[in-house]
Amino acid sequence: MNTKEFLNFEQISRKTWQQLHRNTTVPLTQAELNSIKSFNDRISLQEVLDVYLPLVNLIRIYKKAREDLTFSKSLFLQQKIQSQPFIIGVSGSVAVGKSTTSRLLQILISRTFKHARVEMVTTDGFLYPNAILESRNILDRKGFPESYDMELLLDFLDTIKNGEDYSIPTYSHEIYDIVPNQFQTIQAPDFLIVEGINVFQNPQNQRLYVSDYFDLSIYVDADVTDIETWYLERFQKLLTLAKNDPNNYYHRFTRLSYPEILAVAHDTWKNINLANLEKYIEPTRSRADIILHKGENHEIDEIYLKK
Repeated sequence: MNTKEFLNFEQISRKTWQQLHRNTTVPLTQAELNSIKSFNDRISLQEVLDVYLPLVNLIRIYKKAREDLTFSKSLFLQQKIQSQPFIIGVSGSVAVGKSTTSRLLQILISRTFKHARVEMVTTDGFLYPNAILESRNILDRKGFPESYDMELLLDFLDTIKNGEDYSIPTYSHEIYDIVPNQFQTIQAPDFLIVEGINVFQNPQNQRLYVSDYFDLSIYVDADVTDIETWYLERFQKLLTLAKNDPNNYYHRFTRLSYPEILAVAHDTWKNINLANLEKYIEPTRSRADIILHKGENHEIDEIYLKK
C-alpha cells in the first residue's frame, strides 16, 4: 500500500477492532452464512463477531450523525424533514468478496434495526446489454467505466434518495448479460446497499459522482496476488457449475483442456480484471470511509477508518 494514500486513515488491527463490540451473540446461523457467501469465498461466524458486528455499530453511529445533521438543516431552512434512505456503497476488485460483505451487511443491519427495510443492489444491473456493447465494439471492455449506463445509475440513486420507488434491470452471470424484461423493484428503503466495482469512480460526462449519494463508503481490499488466486479459483469453479448447462456462458470453456482453461483465465485476469483494477478501481480506494483489508486466507486482518 502507498503510505501517503492512507495519511487520512486510522489503521486498526483486527485484535483492536474486535474489542470495540461487547456483544458475543451472532444474529445469524452458520447455514445462513453459507447461503449468502460467494461460492469461492470463505467466512466464519467468528469473522462476523470480530469484524462485522463492530462495523454495524459504526454504521449506527454514522446513521445517527446523518439524522442529526438532517434535523439541524431542517430547522435552519424551516422545512419539514423529508425521510431519506441511508445509502452504503461497497466497492473493490472482482473476486475480492464484496458481494459476500454486502449480503452479510444486509442481514446484520435488518436484524439490528428491527423494523427497517434494507435493500441491496449490484451495479451489474446497470451494465449495457451485450448487444449494445457489441455495437460499440467494447464487449471485451465489460466492467470498464464505459460499459455502464451511468446516467441510469445516477437517476436510480437520485430517485431513491427522494423516497420514490424504482425498477432496475437484472443481470445474470449465467448468461453473461442483462436479462430481457426482468427487473428488481426497490421500494423506499430505510437502508440501501449499492455494491459494485465502479461505485467510487469518476463520472462519465456527468458532473455528479455516484458516491455523492452515499452516506457511508466501504472498500474491500486485498493484495493483488491474493485476488488473482481467488479469481483463478472462481473461474475454475464457474466452469464446474457450467459443465452440464449448455445455456451457461461458461459452458463453452468446458470443452478446453486444463492448460487451455488456465491460459484463458490468466489472460482474462491480466488484460481485463487486473487492468481495470489498477487503472480504475484501486485509485478510488481512498474515497472510502472504511477499508476492510483481507489476508490470503480471506479473513479481514486490518481495518482503515477515515479520520
